Amino acid sequence: MTAALSAHELIARHRSTLDQALEAIRTRAYWSPHPEHPKAYGENGSLDAAAGKAAFDALLGSRLDLGQPGTDGWVGGETSPYGVDLGVTYPHADLDVLLPAMKAGQRAWRDAGAEQRAVVCLEILKRISDRTHEFAHAVMHTSGQAFMMAFQAGGPHAQDRGMEAVAYAYVEQVRTPDNAEWTKPQGKRDPLAMNKQFTPVPRGIALMIGCNTFPTWNGYPGLFASLATGNAVLVKPHPRAVLPLALTVQVAREVLTEAGFDPNLVALAAERPGEGIAKTLALRPEIRIIDYTGSTEFGDWLEANARQAQVYTEKAGVNTVVVHSTSDYKGMLSNLAFSLSLYSGQMCTTPQNLLVPREGISTDQGPKSYDEVVADLAKSVDGLLGDDARANALLGAIVNPDVKARLEAAAGLGEVALASREITNPDFPGAVVRTPVIVKLDGAKPDDEAAYMSECFGPVSFAVAVDSATDAVELLRRTVREKGAMTVGAYTTDAEVERDVREACLEEAAQLSLNLTGGVYVNQTAAFSDFHGSGGNPAASAALCDGAFVANRFRVVEVRRDA
Repeated sequence: MTAALSAHELIARHRSTLDQALEAIRTRAYWSPHPEHPKAYGENGSLDAAAGKAAFDALLGSRLDLGQPGTDGWVGGETSPYGVDLGVTYPHADLDVLLPAMKAGQRAWRDAGAEQRAVVCLEILKRISDRTHEFAHAVMHTSGQAFMMAFQAGGPHAQDRGMEAVAYAYVEQVRTPDNAEWTKPQGKRDPLAMNKQFTPVPRGIALMIGCNTFPTWNGYPGLFASLATGNAVLVKPHPRAVLPLALTVQVAREVLTEAGFDPNLVALAAERPGEGIAKTLALRPEIRIIDYTGSTEFGDWLEANARQAQVYTEKAGVNTVVVHSTSDYKGMLSNLAFSLSLYSGQMCTTPQNLLVPREGISTDQGPKSYDEVVADLAKSVDGLLGDDARANALLGAIVNPDVKARLEAAAGLGEVALASREITNPDFPGAVVRTPVIVKLDGAKPDDEAAYMSECFGPVSFAVAVDSATDAVELLRRTVREKGAMTVGAYTTDAEVERDVREACLEEAAQLSLNLTGGVYVNQTAAFSDFHGSGGNPAASAALCDGAFVANRFRVVEVRRDA
């Protein structure tokens, strides 16, 4: 296969970016090569807003032919949460043909080495970045995110996470040298001398099982971690969110071909309605790595049954915020209101349980009772979402009927402090848009515990009354240990309470945000700096990203001989 992109050219083009990424994960300082603002696109080959929208529109009703082997039919059926029928069809694969074809390209990809694999991955990410506007519409109309969130989270933030995974993969692979001259003294005898070669070898084919809500943000870390460590990657999208990942596969196959590698190193596994191929794929002997984001039930099944594979899961959790005291009451309420509202609470990091002492909290505005705190938070959410245009821009659309059903059922679980209301989206009349509901529960009542100790994914939050800060910390600790948490938040001006919350999070391995009152929110994390999940509690078996997320995707094989 003749390469249109030589290794030398790719290294010259992307090595400096790789070095910057390596420095960023070392220092944890802010860095991103992917602009967050839509107006930054339109030059140097990237699509501007109009061109990106036109490219997306051109996809509607089309057949996305990826040129994959083993295609035995065409599948589709995505309908946007905004009420648009996408009409895109994708190749359906005969796995007995596709999987051997994917495996065939791994030898040359393995032999290319860590640096060449890394720069090929960065070229893929660069071309995806150039099409960010197009991808944003694809993410918006499969996830229900509002456009600006789809643009940022589905575009630059997802690309950052992919690049972060490439950086970690490179670090772990070059930790061991390619060659070593080994000499052991033998006293008066001649020394023992050997030449040793060390090669990172891939585990096999990686399966990336995509999610509906964040197809690129949650998908790119596993995809690029596996690809950069030498593995072929089979992308199995969620049936309601195929398009963003199908476009990703399309770009990856183009770049691999131009770089002289087998395009079948990356392939798509779209499914027929109700086919449910994830379980079938997960148990195939060729599948040696699995990345999954989604329900706890299926994540637990993968961990228990896909024994031939290294499994990385991000499942469900019950995210908690301890509200003890604050020196910025208005800022706290504003920050929490935004966190509860963003993307209609359809984020694995959105707070669910707000633990508030029943005797109230101390603030810079004087003492506030439990009832006042909850009522003021409800007013803050109402104020944030009072304008329908702003509400639509923050809330997006409800992604599926199950979320809507949970939202409607939550009102019957306790006293409603903030009722959910319906909002009309004038641009998309078919969209289901709902504001959050806040329900008051008593942490001392066993009947209430069943509600707040279960994940209620969507725009539902519980204001749980607790007896004291000590009780709040103990409930936090128990929640993380039994149910898991992707995020924990706390508001306190008391050094002892802060220490106790911090200790609980360290012991239960939960990521903690303290006293957020500005423009950083508990449900947002920054690539290269923040860890998403910890891998240390039931919510997730891995963190995005750290060394553990990439190091077991390859093994080092040694060849030694007498020097």
